[in-house]
Amino acid sequence: MSAKKPATTAQTLMEALPYIQRFQGQTVVIKYGGHAMQDEALKESFALNLILLRTVGIYPVVVHGGGPQIGELLKRLDIACEFVGGMRVTSPEVMDVVQMVLVGLVNTSIVALINKHGGRAVGLSGHDGGLIQATQMQMAREKANQPPEIIDLGLVGEVDKVDAQVLHALEHGNFIPVIAPVGVGPEGQSLNINADLVAAAVASRLRAAKLILLTDTAGLLDKNGKLIAEATPAQVGRLMEQGIISGGMIPKVSCCLEALEAGVERAHIIDGRVPNALLLEVFTDQGVGTVFRDE
Repeated sequence: MSAKKPATTAQTLMEALPYIQRFQGQTVVIKYGGHAMQDEALKESFALNLILLRTVGIYPVVVHGGGPQIGELLKRLDIACEFVGGMRVTSPEVMDVVQMVLVGLVNTSIVALINKHGGRAVGLSGHDGGLIQATQMQMAREKANQPPEIIDLGLVGEVDKVDAQVLHALEHGNFIPVIAPVGVGPEGQSLNINADLVAAAVASRLRAAKLILLTDTAGLLDKNGKLIAEATPAQVGRLMEQGIISGGMIPKVSCCLEALEAGVERAHIIDGRVPNALLLEVFTDQGVGTVFRDE
């Protein structure tokens, strides 16, 4: 072994030390999705990253997606489905598939992988302990000189309330909560909720130190495609006015700003395609994405 490698390792640990001290005993909510959920090597490293966070006294809470897996099973079952405004229109038949995939397949596989490597993960959905209480989402499409058109999205929900009691119990019992974004409606019905929205709501309720969204992009990019390492709400407003933040990045950035407004210290959009992205963002000076902070 060369002399350089141990020295480099020691330097990395020294760089991580102040971050470990700063976030020890605090909660970090991670939205897990994109390529990081599909590549086997990235899945392994993500599980190990979570275990390391928990080992040094940080409380990770995972909220996962599963859109591609849902789409694949719907196709195999020949169940038609459409998207409106980025939301999957969810009929009762589609909702059965959503639950089957998110709760029965994706959630259990993430929990199993964490536990395989020595962690202690527990899978949850919104039904467990009344964790995510929700109502059906109403979407309106504006029309010129006419009343807005109300679009029926079916069993698509938005978060009304997160009951943090079960999460606190798991955290203090040394468990890692892994949450499927299925909420429970007023009549006990299951509702399909966007995972970014659930992650932001959970982070806000827990007053987390960080909300981290894993994506398939380097982070927030400027008009020249260069990474914006740090942004405030005022800067984000200007970028939206200029059209630099657009498309699918708008709801992700909006989730980050809502979390900040609710008391979350920092929100991040990071590149989940980078191995150990979670550790690099939390424990290094440079990070691997965009961090959003108050003014």
